[in-house]
Amino acid sequence: MKTTLLAGLIFGAAAIAAPAAAQQAAITQTIAGTRLDVSATGEVTRVPDVAIISAGVVTRAPTATGALQDAADRMARVQAALTRAGIAARDIQTSNLSLNPEYRYENNQAPQLVAYTASNQLSVRFRDIRNSGKILDALVKEGANQINGPNLTIDQPDAALDEARGAAVRMGRARADLYARSLGMRVVRLVSISEGGGNYPPPPMPVMMQARAQAADTKIEAGEQKLSVTLAMVFELQ
Repeated sequence: MKTTLLAGLIFGAAAIAAPAAAQQAAITQTIAGTRLDVSATGEVTRVPDVAIISAGVVTRAPTATGALQDAADRMARVQAALTRAGIAARDIQTSNLSLNPEYRYENNQAPQLVAYTASNQLSVRFRDIRNSGKILDALVKEGANQINGPNLTIDQPDAALDEARGAAVRMGRARADLYARSLGMRVVRLVSISEGGGNYPPPPMPVMMQARAQAADTKIEAGEQKLSVTLAMVFELQ
């Protein structure tokens, strides 16, 4: 009885191992000819359709309560201005709240508290880049005195990245054909292909300005951005 059970276990283990080995063999492809590794990058350009800008208020007062209240009052006016400009609530997000004491340091004396500085920052997504400068000017008039950005980006880059992928495939195949002709050979097949990921342009260095409530005519130019996808491709040549 024990012998029969042991034989059954061995048979079962072999049955399980066989498909696993077959799977492994299916994944591993042998190359009979010459292996050629090619890296190809496809690129497309698009005009950014979103500008992300940080706008906020920085206040200073002798007391913490005074600094926070002043910042809250100014920020309420800034948010009301954004609402009047048609900026949706989903495109407005609080990015930073801070309160910091300020001390005076004199020789051989203990630090003396002189004031508090409060900061309240919003991250605003502008979907109409052409009018974003005018809106920023309106925010300054309502009390915003610190602006960072812009970070120009593309809201839905998937279609552009797919176009870049197609360009990368075509470029990789053309490059493989070029190598093959130079060697007096031909491309038999594509063995494998892998994607290194979409490449977005790095965000611009933050530009911070202390804004003043005075006449201004701020303009933000969208320009163009380059999106790219890099593929690693393996071909067999004969």
